[in-house]
Amino acid sequence: MGKNPQRLTQLLSMMILMIVGVIMVSQTTWVSGQEFKGDYSKLSGIIIPGFASTQLRAWSILDCPFSPLDFNPLDLVWLDTTKLLSALNCWLKCMLLDAYNQTDHPECKSRPDSGLSAITELDPGYITGPLSSVWKEWVKWCIQFGIEANAIIAVPYDWRLPPSKLEERDLYFHKLKLTFETARKLRGGPSLVFAHSLGNNVFRYFLEWLRLEIAPRHYFHWLDEHIHAYFAVGAPLLGAGDTLKGTLSGCTFGLPVSEGTARLLFNSFASSLWMMPFSKYCRGDNKYWNIDEKHKDVHRTYRCDEKEFKSNYSGWPTNIIHIDIPSVTQFYASFSFGVILTGLLHFNLAGENGAYPSVTDLGQLKPSMECGLSTQLSFSAREISDGTFFKAIEDYDPDSKRILHHLQKSYHDDPVLNPLTPWDRPPLKNVFCIYGIDLKTDVSVFTLPLALAIPKQVGYYFAPSGKPYPDNWIITDITYEMEGSLYSRSGDLVEGNPGVASGDETVPYHSLSWCKSWLGPKVNITRTPQSEHDGSDVQVELNVIHPRDADIVPNMTREPKVRYITYYEDSESTPGRRTAVWELDKVNHRNIVRSPALMRELWLEMWHDIHPNATAKFVTKGRRGPLRDDDCYWDYAKARCAWADYCEYRYVFGDVHLGQSCRLRNSSTHLLRDYI
Repeated sequence: MGKNPQRLTQLLSMMILMIVGVIMVSQTTWVSGQEFKGDYSKLSGIIIPGFASTQLRAWSILDCPFSPLDFNPLDLVWLDTTKLLSALNCWLKCMLLDAYNQTDHPECKSRPDSGLSAITELDPGYITGPLSSVWKEWVKWCIQFGIEANAIIAVPYDWRLPPSKLEERDLYFHKLKLTFETARKLRGGPSLVFAHSLGNNVFRYFLEWLRLEIAPRHYFHWLDEHIHAYFAVGAPLLGAGDTLKGTLSGCTFGLPVSEGTARLLFNSFASSLWMMPFSKYCRGDNKYWNIDEKHKDVHRTYRCDEKEFKSNYSGWPTNIIHIDIPSVTQFYASFSFGVILTGLLHFNLAGENGAYPSVTDLGQLKPSMECGLSTQLSFSAREISDGTFFKAIEDYDPDSKRILHHLQKSYHDDPVLNPLTPWDRPPLKNVFCIYGIDLKTDVSVFTLPLALAIPKQVGYYFAPSGKPYPDNWIITDITYEMEGSLYSRSGDLVEGNPGVASGDETVPYHSLSWCKSWLGPKVNITRTPQSEHDGSDVQVELNVIHPRDADIVPNMTREPKVRYITYYEDSESTPGRRTAVWELDKVNHRNIVRSPALMRELWLEMWHDIHPNATAKFVTKGRRGPLRDDDCYWDYAKARCAWADYCEYRYVFGDVHLGQSCRLRNSSTHLLRDYI
């Protein structure tokens, strides 16, 4: 060796190259033979599921009479359709909560499951599994992209409870804080937060709870250190009308139960109010807190901007609820919505008796009307969230007192946050708001009470043709929004203030698109097809002026049979902060977490953020090619695999059709370079 220094130098060079190669390989993510040179080893993904999207398991022993199936500890409760069908009464005992204190049934209690298995399939099985799948496809994508098992963390919660009870009973928000801190210690970097539906409300409450838990000077540092990006998927930012429909008539979730049973179940959960529609003009901030020196009570005053009273429908497309109530002698004389409204404009949740006018009070005005006529009462989003509506129907509906109790205690008087107030942009580095649009979505409901408890001079009685609670309301009509117009159930046009698009079948566009108010005064807009494309149908508008509190309407075209993604991006208004809104055509509320287009865009955005050579603020939208073997398919017109630049025909034993044999080529470096 000493006699051949040139040889020694060559060997040392080779060893250095091998070490560098090993380091580079260790920091490379492999997907179907492709190389992604982003270091994902330090990132974690934290998933917060939505309403009814977490398994609940029994924590009791319950013998079910007349059924061979009993409930034992750790047995699946939500969702076990076998026990639901064979032992409904037992199943309800394990699901129902006390109407006022939100405690479990004395004979059975349930608790949320833990881990990824709690959110992937609610009712595992050959038939029921695919039908109850929620986050399973999401997890599969993570595995296909080489994400480690300990990098994806699910944080299930008991979706039946209001926010304060989550912390009081389960210490959920303490545990969530520890989850972020453990993930950072384990992985060495911040986390990505993926929240769906009600999970966004949970995360919002966590951020406000954290503000009180951490010293103010450390709060923003903690957020920057532990959370890299927040992906708000299908967030009901201003509530959803479907919640009110479930409160009055029940929401079966496709289960084989009656609407009355579903209503009993739904209304026993105080979390059912968490997604009630509310006005964007009304707030209950800390600066309005009042302290009663005599009783040392702290309560919020729910106050509205003057725009609330100058605008129609609380800024929504129309009023949320309409009720037709038959008029009766000595009861509905001169009973009009104007009388109710006059008494409610100055409504204050902290007020004394008389804050709400009762229908019985109004019934004593003028006893001079014939039976059989009806009065239609309409209530806006504000009048639902502040309790006006539920007070007005208190004499008809036994659930109203419970709802008013929780509305006051668990929401308006919550010491951390009144959730029924509009969102401000979360104080995080990167915020992505993602939702589906242009699907037929409920906006308002017309109802009729079937079981009228009609006040007379002596006692009450039910209408002869009516039904008792919980089937005492019937839906007579529904107003839908559809692609910029409002329609009744019969298809007639309805007057109102429709948005430029419609919602995602569950949450109206007005609520979903509230996050556009988080964008700055200048926004870049890009519209591309959802499927893989070569860039020929990409439309871009730069520096579009965005007036404050106004929607952004891009001046772009649409092909009738093409589904698009429209990106609204802002990285300039706040230094070091990025905000983006993604609108996906024809993607519904539940299935958005299984959308291949969404998962592809999320992956590319994450890869772009970590890549050391990335120069643009957001990933480029110029073109989209296949990223997985599953994205390759057979083009029968050309008798070859589609996307020949990226896919090739490569048969593997077990393939049953031509499309399965289309797989990615070994290298697509030019494709990845386009995404930097």
